[in-house]
Amino acid sequence: MTQLSSTNFVNIGERTNVTGSARFKKLILNDDYEAAVEVARQQVENGAQIIDINMDEGLLDAHHAMTTFLKLISAEPDIARVPVMIDSSKWSVIEAGLKCVSGKPIVNSISMKEG
Repeated sequence: MTQLSSTNFVNIGERTNVTGSARFKKLILNDDYEAAVEVARQQVENGAQIIDINMDEGLLDAHHAMTTFLKLISAEPDIARVPVMIDSSKWSVIEAGLKCVSGKPIVNSISMKEG
């Protein structure tokens, strides 16, 4: 069994979150996935132990954006070495994301607003 850290602190890279990063949001809205992948790479290079990915934006097809981005970063060995946190309030986006990730991803932000 592998442990992320011997401490209780885990560094989560949140710059791949359209609700938390205006730059990342702009890249995704403009279909600039190449630059968006570089954002994820920078997060890992700067010490992120988990990459938080959120595509919940009203002007965005979150399902398409999540699956496209996850497939791209899974092909990058230096990014794919860290776990992924799929962050969405939409079950269909979470489910689509889970289908793109190997290993054991983390799921965040399941909303119970509708029951």
